[in-house]
Amino acid sequence: MARDVALSQALLYARELKAVYEATREREHALSAAYRRLRSQHQQTLRYAEDLRRLYGRAERAILQSLHGLANALEAKDPYTHGHSQRVAGLARRLALAAGLPAASARVVAQAGLLHDIGKIGVPESILLKPGPLSEGEWVIMRSHPGLGARIVAPLEFFADGASVIRHHHERVDGSGYPDGLRRDAIPLGARIVAVADVYDALTSDRPYRRRFSSREAVAQIEGGAGQALDPGLVGTFLTLLRHGQPDPAL
Repeated sequence: MARDVALSQALLYARELKAVYEATREREHALSAAYRRLRSQHQQTLRYAEDLRRLYGRAERAILQSLHGLANALEAKDPYTHGHSQRVAGLARRLALAAGLPAASARVVAQAGLLHDIGKIGVPESILLKPGPLSEGEWVIMRSHPGLGARIVAPLEFFADGASVIRHHHERVDGSGYPDGLRRDAIPLGARIVAVADVYDALTSDRPYRRRFSSREAVAQIEGGAGQALDPGLVGTFLTLLRHGQPDPAL
């Protein structure tokens, strides 16, 4: 009798263990299925994110290309400044890299260099194309172009650093620049970089009121402006670039 009871209890215990095992297996299968679904959803989410990243990148490039087209159209009106922004962008990018900026930041600086004068769209052609010195009143209008350019690109949240460069590329390290009279390191690094490239290209380009300077003459002018108009450290880096086979091999 006792043996029958023990056997019955053992069988019952075995059935309970089997039920627990089967329940555990079912739970394991359910968890595995859930994991596979989550993994599939995760992979799908990653694909969606990558698609969105590509779409966002294309949208950014399309917007910037449209602005570049506008800037080029503005420059095309003046044979003396045609190609200026392209050259400034190239010089600014190389100077940014030489100054230690990562490639992505150097690219933003170059894009800002392409667009640094876009605010001149709000300056009358009679001032932009004037063959002689500007009056004080005309200078007031001309000096509005960095702020206007920054406002033009301000709605582009992805280009906030570029907008800052555009706004401040006419600041001077001694605080006498515009529009905000910033001094030294208060001026964004990208703006200080574009300022050096802008000054060099302006000096080595013809203008209606003067002939262009040679590279040697431009270098002398830039060296004279170091510490007053231009960042002296960046000037030194830029002149090193020039002397190592950059724009003018005669240096």
